[in-house]
Amino acid sequence: MNVEIEESWKQHLELEFAKPYFQNLAQFVKQEYGAYTCYPPGKEIFNAFNHCRFEDVKVVLIGQDPYHGVRQANGLCFSVNDGIAHPPSLKNIFKEIDSDIGVPYPKSGNLMRWADQGVLLLNATLTVRAHQAGSHQNRGWETFTDAVIKLVSDKKENIVFLLWGGYAKKKMKLIDTNKHHILASGHPSPLSANKGHWFGNKHFSKTNSLLEQADLQPVLW
Repeated sequence: MNVEIEESWKQHLELEFAKPYFQNLAQFVKQEYGAYTCYPPGKEIFNAFNHCRFEDVKVVLIGQDPYHGVRQANGLCFSVNDGIAHPPSLKNIFKEIDSDIGVPYPKSGNLMRWADQGVLLLNATLTVRAHQAGSHQNRGWETFTDAVIKLVSDKKENIVFLLWGGYAKKKMKLIDTNKHHILASGHPSPLSANKGHWFGNKHFSKTNSLLEQADLQPVLW
């Protein structure tokens, strides 16, 4: 696995890339991509970073695993490529945006436009074998992405962390709540959303309000 990552991140993460666990992870990923179909495509594994420079990060959204269907994953959590049907969680995200701030349901489920505005769309695990959910978990990715969350927490201020669902909420311990904001709710998956744990959280208007209070540009969701 070639670590082709945007320069500002590379400077902050060079020591992480040199650690034994990451060397083992890189070897594992290289073998998997050589033997099986895996997602996202190799050049898109670090898309979350390449479309959101370290100095531009103002919101962090934490997902768990890339989508494992054909052409779905593009390296950004919850996001799918243009022209791909929207997965259930993404549908519920767009429905909440519509009811919260009145932005109509979009045609494309590609969230690159969010990343380009400073939203770090970070999955805890950055790769997956096709049609095998969770197949690359517990191989080292979580150690790496935990280090990224802690880095952002330590080096920056006034970041809005969006923690949706039980898995994301476990990352709370990595975040300095004295200088950052945490918005937590249920997951947008139908299982959680239909039980009343997602709709009405108003995280999109709340995020923009917190950004404006910090003299930062709100996100065009």
